[in-house]
Amino acid sequence: MDIIILGGGISGVSLAYFIQNFPKIKKIYILEKENKTGGLLRSYKFESIFYDVGPHIIFSKHKDILELNKKILNKNLNKIKRSNKIIYKNSKFIKYPFENELYKLPAKDKSIALNAFLNNPFKEYSPKNMNQFFLKTFGAGITNLYLNPYNQKIWKFDPSFLDTQMVERIPRPPDQDIIKSARGIKTEGYKHQLFFLYPKIGGIESLFKGYLKKLNKKVEILKKIKIENIQSKKKVIVKLSNKKIIKGDYLYSSIPLNSLEKYIKTNEKIKTSSKKLLYNSIKIIMVKIKGNVAGKNFAFMVPDPNIIFHRISKLNFLGSNYSKKNCTYFQIEITYRKNDEVDKLSKNGLKSRVIEGLKKIKFLNNNNKLMKYGVKNFKYSYVIYDLNHRSNVDNLINFYKRKKIFCIGRWGSWEYLNSDQVIFQSKKFADILKKRL
Repeated sequence: MDIIILGGGISGVSLAYFIQNFPKIKKIYILEKENKTGGLLRSYKFESIFYDVGPHIIFSKHKDILELNKKILNKNLNKIKRSNKIIYKNSKFIKYPFENELYKLPAKDKSIALNAFLNNPFKEYSPKNMNQFFLKTFGAGITNLYLNPYNQKIWKFDPSFLDTQMVERIPRPPDQDIIKSARGIKTEGYKHQLFFLYPKIGGIESLFKGYLKKLNKKVEILKKIKIENIQSKKKVIVKLSNKKIIKGDYLYSSIPLNSLEKYIKTNEKIKTSSKKLLYNSIKIIMVKIKGNVAGKNFAFMVPDPNIIFHRISKLNFLGSNYSKKNCTYFQIEITYRKNDEVDKLSKNGLKSRVIEGLKKIKFLNNNNKLMKYGVKNFKYSYVIYDLNHRSNVDNLINFYKRKKIFCIGRWGSWEYLNSDQVIFQSKKFADILKKRL
C-alpha cells in the first residue's frame, strides 16, 4: 500500500512518523510546494536570534503526545513558568487570564467587572455565538472591558458572528475566585498551561526537525511541487505539473481546505463551501530594542483598538539563546485580510504604526530605542470560526472522504489546532488506518 501526503508541515510529517512502520505500507510520499518543509512550525533568524511564526510553546493535555515531544527533543528543552500579561488601557499589566487580577483595574472598572459577574442575567441562557458565551460565562463587565475588544481585534470579526467552538471549553470561574481576584488574593487560570516547555536552542522548528529525523526510508519528501490535478479511482492519482504521476491507496491533505477543489473534480456546492471558508493572514514584526524592557514576562495581549498589533512576545523570556546583553527582542503580531487597512499600508506606514503602538505602551522611549526592525508575512495564520464554519467544513471533509482523501492539520481540517493537537490528530488518523490494513 502506498500513501500520499500533501503538505510537509508538522501534520504531514507526524502522520508519516506514526504510519511508517506499518508492515503493509510500502511507500509514503510527502508533497511540499515550497523548497523547505515545516509549515507554521518553522523558525528563522533575525539578528542571530530564532523567531517563530507566532509564539509557540510546548504543552499538551494529551500526556502521550507531550511525552513523545519531550522524547523527540531529548535534552533540548527548557521548562518555563508562564508569565503573560494584558496591557490594560496602555499602562497597567494585568495577569492573564484577565479575571485573575481584577484588583489592578481602576476602581470603577473593577466594580463593573465584579458586579456583572456575580449578578449575571445571562448565565442561564444557552449561548449561540462567542459574544453570548462570554456574557454567560463572565458577565457583561469582563466581556466588554477585555474579551470582546481583544477578540474583535485578533479575528477582525464581530464576536456575535463567531461560533462557540473556540471558547466552549473555557470553564466559568468560581464566584469565590472572582471575589478573591477583586480583593487582591492571587488565583491562577488555565493551570494546564502554567508551565510549558520550549527548545533551549533553534526555536520551535527544533521540534519539527526532530520528527523529520525520525522518518525512515519508506518516506520520500518531494519539494517545490506543483499539482496539476488529483483523481480518485481505484487509487488516488496525483498528476504533477512536470507530468510525473504519483499513485496512492489513500491521500491525506494538509494543504488549505479551501484550495483543494482547484485540483479535484467537484460540484457547485463544494466550490461554494470552499469560497465561504474564512481566515486571517498575519504579519510578524521582529524588533530589537535597546535595554531591558517589559520585565520578566513572555506574552502581552493588547486589546486597545487604536494600537495596530494584538500581541507581543518577549523572546528573552525563553532563555539565554534568545537574547543578547542589554537588548530586548520582541515578536509582534498583526492579523489582517487581503485589501483591508493593514494590508494596504506601505512598509513605512506599517513601521510608523508599530512604533506608535510601542510608544503608547511605553516599550519605546528616549532610553529604550529601536535598534532593528523586520517583517515577515504569512498568508494562512488563523482559522475564523464564523457561524457557518462547521457546516461548510463538514460539507467539504465528507465529500473528500468519499474519494479516499482525508483532511488533516490546522489548514487541511480547517480547525484552529495547536501543534500538540495536530500531532494528536495525526496519531488518531494513523490508528484508523492501522485498523483498515
